[in-house]
Amino acid sequence: MPEPSRVDAILKKSKRLTHGLGVLQVFIGLGAVGGGLALLLEPSGANLEIPLELLENSPFSTYLVPGIVLLTVNGLGSLVGAAASFMRYRYAGETAIALGVCLVAWIILQVYWIAAFHWLHALYLGLGLSEFVLGWPLRNALRRGVD
Repeated sequence: MPEPSRVDAILKKSKRLTHGLGVLQVFIGLGAVGGGLALLLEPSGANLEIPLELLENSPFSTYLVPGIVLLTVNGLGSLVGAAASFMRYRYAGETAIALGVCLVAWIILQVYWIAAFHWLHALYLGLGLSEFVLGWPLRNALRRGVD
């Protein structure tokens, strides 16, 4: 294990990375918590003006299960990931990588099942890819700091 001064230097260099990633994760998380709660409160999607017909080619008859996944994985998961990033938790990089993969998969499945593409899909696909990409250097920086 490197001496404490080397650990501090490595973590200091990763401060911008952890802060930027944490802000990104808060943005993703708050949006997903809001959307997930809205779908839980009204599984028909009416409160968000999302027609149930969009689910015809999906395994779901209502937005209840997608709302639960959106709230827990993309919402609460991203907020936990943000806390890990801000605190420079040892596994913050791995957490970001996993959350990025989940968000990208979520968007790809949505587009596949609803057979439509909205500008928000492009935005969140980009955010998921960014989260994934930013997770790698953070993972490496934190590993160099504690291994």
